[in-house]
Formats: sequence, C-alpha cells, structure tokens
Amino acid sequence: MKTSLAFDSDIAKISSVEKFIDSVCFEYKISEDVYGNILIATIEAVKNAIEFGNNNDKSKSVAVTAYTADNSLVISVKDSGKGFDYDNLPDPTLPENIEKLSGRGVFLIKNLSDKTEFLDNGSRIKMTFNLV
Repeated sequence: MKTSLAFDSDIAKISSVEKFIDSVCFEYKISEDVYGNILIATIEAVKNAIEFGNNNDKSKSVAVTAYTADNSLVISVKDSGKGFDYDNLPDPTLPENIEKLSGRGVFLIKNLSDKTEFLDNGSRIKMTFNLV
C-alpha cells in the first residue's frame, strides 16, 4: 500500500514531512536504527525539492510517497522542477569543496539510503532502505 503526502513548496512544511515519516515508520514497524536514516535522507530530499527543484516557489508542489517492497521501504520525493545534472555534483568531501554548500544533501541521501535513484531527469528521487 502506498502512502502519500503533497504540499506546496514552503520550507515550513518540513514539520508535516517529519510527521509523515513518523507515521510511516510506525505503520511498518521500522527499527530505530533505520528510522534516523529515513528521516534525515527524506528531509534532505524535500529541502532540495523545495529550494532547488521548485526555487522556493510556493505555487509549485512537492510529493512524498512511501511503500514497502521486497523487505525494503521505498521513499520517493518529486518536485515540479525540470531536474538537474545529478551525475556531475561536486564531491563535498574533497578539500576543494569543503566550504561549498552545494552537493551535501545528495551526498547524505546517497550515504544514508541503501539505494538511490534519480528519475524524471532528476526531479524525482527514489530512496530505498533495507529493513532486514
């Protein structure tokens, strides 16, 4: 069963995303260990969708979907933007990029989820978290 949440691109809506993740994790009996990774990765994906995908335009929307498949929880975050070049982000761990602000969210997402996929030219991110 898929569970979804949609909202306008307002950073204040992050609290509703936190409640959504809490509800999903409670429903699927997600362990505390995995919960933290899911929450942080999803919040980062939503912040990126609002800020970069939708350029903080409150007339544009963000959709978050969650479902289980093959002993995993899948979270998808979709914005209304045109996407981005996800293959050419600077590595934030390299010395020349340490002080740059871009690329950190995607780096966190990739390291906290067990699988990360960029779809729809980068306007949708699909994060998979293993539950076993």
